Amino acid sequence: QGRILEKTGLCSQITFGRYVRQGRKLGLDPKLFIQDLQFNEVPVRVYQPKATSDGPRRGILFFHGGGWVFGSLDTYEKVCRYLSRESDSVVVSVQYRLAPEHKYPAAYEDCLNATQHFLQHLEHYGVDPARVTVCGDSAGGNLAAAVSQTLAGRSDLPRLRAQILIYPGLQALDFNLPSYHQNRGVPLLFRERAAFFALLYLNGDALHMQEVLEGSHIPPDMRLKYRKWWVSPDNIPEEFKVRGVKPLRPTDFIAEVYETVKRFCEPNLCPLLAEDSVVHQLPESFILTCEYDVLRDDGLLYKKRLEDNGVRVTWYHLEDGFHGIISLYDYCGFSFPSGKRGLDRVVNFLKTL
Repeated sequence: QGRILEKTGLCSQITFGRYVRQGRKLGLDPKLFIQDLQFNEVPVRVYQPKATSDGPRRGILFFHGGGWVFGSLDTYEKVCRYLSRESDSVVVSVQYRLAPEHKYPAAYEDCLNATQHFLQHLEHYGVDPARVTVCGDSAGGNLAAAVSQTLAGRSDLPRLRAQILIYPGLQALDFNLPSYHQNRGVPLLFRERAAFFALLYLNGDALHMQEVLEGSHIPPDMRLKYRKWWVSPDNIPEEFKVRGVKPLRPTDFIAEVYETVKRFCEPNLCPLLAEDSVVHQLPESFILTCEYDVLRDDGLLYKKRLEDNGVRVTWYHLEDGFHGIISLYDYCGFSFPSGKRGLDRVVNFLKTL
């Protein structure tokens, strides 16, 4: 429908997509104090349990999904209320600036600035400095991973207790990993859309999408380096390759395309590419992957990288899950049991911190 409206000149695909996904305003929650604030000029929504607490609570910074293009505080209102109530935590949902109007690194900087502000004012919200976690789904998982890496070496702020990455997108070097082929046409995220969103975030347009999908945007020497390190089907367990995977021969490298997308090699945009010296400093991690998701292998590759660097990882795989299933929790009156199961696993993990 978005494309039809765009062709008729009524509105852009993106405006239509945002309208559809905007979420409904909810009434008061009897168990939570909810307020809209600004942290370092970044809009946030803070959820605080009303019940009295024996001591300081956990703190969770939540970065929403939506391909860096869609999503809002309202879209994820039910998810954030659920996390706050069920884990008895203070949740800060961050409304970062969206692409294509605001290109990389705007979303990352907003999430980082809001996180730093929260870490500097934990006492005001009754939060334990030793129990602050960053959490996000999809593009939000990308932002949580990037913020976590940035803060890993900082000694002037409380150290993050954990990172929770829900089907995160973590690299834009290879759109031909097994999960990209197996699930190329599975909603809610098609293979083409994954590249489209990454390019909108990076450059504000989706030019060269075909070349990026084919892999001609990365120089051969760099491809070899990253393949040897991390971005390779060789690092994905065999059981995930049984559903029809054809190895593709990368197409010829096109230097002009690389010039427009070379920032894909920056870890703040593609956290899977961070150096070992950064990765081994990361906090305990929870990674959720879904079988029917083009981004499944990004999560599996990062799990291996973290484990190889001595980081403790709790991994939960939804065998019947698809991309975006968590954001559909109690959505317009319906919910997927496996999405609820995934959300409850996140809550259970939080309770161990």
